[in-house]
Amino acid sequence: MNKTELRRLIRQKRRELTPSERNIAGRRLLKQLTARPEYLYSRRVALYLSNDGEIDPQWAIQDLWKRGKQAFLPVLHPLRKGELVFIRYARNTPMRNNRFGISEPDFRRGKQVPARFLSLICLPLVAFDSRGNRLGMGGGFYDRTLAFTHHQGQKPRLAGCAYAFQEVRLLPAECWDIPLQLIVTDQEARPLSADTGL
Repeated sequence: MNKTELRRLIRQKRRELTPSERNIAGRRLLKQLTARPEYLYSRRVALYLSNDGEIDPQWAIQDLWKRGKQAFLPVLHPLRKGELVFIRYARNTPMRNNRFGISEPDFRRGKQVPARFLSLICLPLVAFDSRGNRLGMGGGFYDRTLAFTHHQGQKPRLAGCAYAFQEVRLLPAECWDIPLQLIVTDQEARPLSADTGL
């Protein structure tokens, strides 16, 4: 199955979930995150707002606020085409819709933090495999923004967030793809082989 077919199939499966199933999965995602030191000991955590049926991290965002940690959201960079910038997200953050219709903090009014200064970035995805390969929506925004991690060691940690059914046996990887170190689903949280050397 090619990437286009795989995206279509899994996105359809995500959209077929009922609101109740989504809520349960989102709460389970938080439970799995809070079992991981990568989450518990991170001060600055980037997440995302669910838009296309992705597993919903809203409970994790609220948990970060309760713990006094800083939550960040990705924002399309208005000058560097195809890249993201991370802006702090609080209850009163001014929001706007980007060109894809996704709600994001207002670039002009938000506090930006370069990705290298974040402790943990939780990425949405369409599919993943046990080697840390991630299939996104195809725009390459995260890969371009996080390209520096190829040369800069362990920070930030990159965690893919997904429903357990989004795992596939093997995804083809390109040289520019940025691997995940951790996968967190509604069923488990585990380091991936890209992180463990397996």
